[in-house]
Amino acid sequence: MFTAARPLLSSETTFLRTQQLGSHVEWPAASPSTRLRISVIIPAKDEAENLPATLAALAAQTDLQGQPLDFASYEVLVLANNCHDQTANVVRAFAQRHPRLAFYVAEVQLPALDAHVGQARRLLMDEACRRLERSAGSAGIIASTDADTRVSPTWLAAIQSEIQAGNDAVGGRIFPERTISGGCLVRRTHLRDATYRVLRAHLESLVDPDPADPWPRHHQHYGASLALTVAAYRQVGGLPAVPFLEDEALWQALRRHDLRLRHSPGVQVTTSARYAGRVAVGLSWQLREWAQMMRQQREPLVESGAALVADWAARRKLRQLWENNRMQAPPRPLPSCIRMAAILSVPAGALTKQITNAATFGALWEWVQTHRASWRRGRLTTLPLAVAELRLLIAQYQLAELDVKVPAPAPTRRMLAPSQQVQTILRGSMAV
Repeated sequence: MFTAARPLLSSETTFLRTQQLGSHVEWPAASPSTRLRISVIIPAKDEAENLPATLAALAAQTDLQGQPLDFASYEVLVLANNCHDQTANVVRAFAQRHPRLAFYVAEVQLPALDAHVGQARRLLMDEACRRLERSAGSAGIIASTDADTRVSPTWLAAIQSEIQAGNDAVGGRIFPERTISGGCLVRRTHLRDATYRVLRAHLESLVDPDPADPWPRHHQHYGASLALTVAAYRQVGGLPAVPFLEDEALWQALRRHDLRLRHSPGVQVTTSARYAGRVAVGLSWQLREWAQMMRQQREPLVESGAALVADWAARRKLRQLWENNRMQAPPRPLPSCIRMAAILSVPAGALTKQITNAATFGALWEWVQTHRASWRRGRLTTLPLAVAELRLLIAQYQLAELDVKVPAPAPTRRMLAPSQQVQTILRGSMAV
């Protein structure tokens, strides 16, 4: 049953019915405030312990000057899915203590095939989108966080600021709790990986700058801190209801449509660093993997700086080629892009056809990533070597305009002890 967790206006109904049809939940049309601009969604499964801190952070939102945010401008939707604890009652009890902010909670038992975070977040985002269309229209903002996450006091205000600057979606910076279980080796690996990801984002902004996402920026766009406009959500057809990494799938859909995407350092949250997570792949899974690797004396591998630079430089040239071709009316046939295809490790004839026919550059680049050779020599290295290489490459690009010479990056290979192994872990996006 989906209920309003706050005292209702006389025009509203105390108990709002839901009808479950397979994996679809028929959400009721609770009247939103006419001043509603942001709908915050939280999927929650057995989160009675963590939710009070999450909700308290949302109830304490301020503007960028530190003044309390208008409670009528945002609301909170919680989906308690397949719970065995008092998750929904915790939301109701909290709402009774904070009657000025609109809280809504739904209790749902999803079928086994649909009982995952992707489906839960999709149901929430769909309902938030419908409600915002009745108040703010296409400019309304769907903001996602998690039940074990505490948003910063200016989280919503910073999101609004980025959207008002012309962006369609905003990924916020996610910091784990200071205490990471698993020992100092896991914490060291986690910090090295975070350093690698931030340096990688910095280097990318130098090699292939994005006007919508300038430096300073970061690398995260995950469900714990993710927001997008109603217009963008409708344009991409909603959140892909996949069992995990649904946030990454949504971001890729946004990029496929060439929307303006921002990794904002000013949008910040803190999330738990627990080992027992609620999803198959996420931060908790990654921490467990690192702990096991430390015990087995294995090292995670990541893409080398030189390989990344080659990719981004080729992407920049490919974008220029695609844009120049799109300026033709109609787009003119291209000669075979043999050299570009060799750099990207894709078939030359197929690449030429894609450049001519792709409606967006995001769709073209996605095709490249899907069809390129799965293994390319010299692309992987260890985290410590990658961090050192990225720092040197950043220095080279920053000093290029001054014509200052710096040494070339050292080779990214080193000898390992006989007892050590190396292994690639999560070559794509990391949870944190």
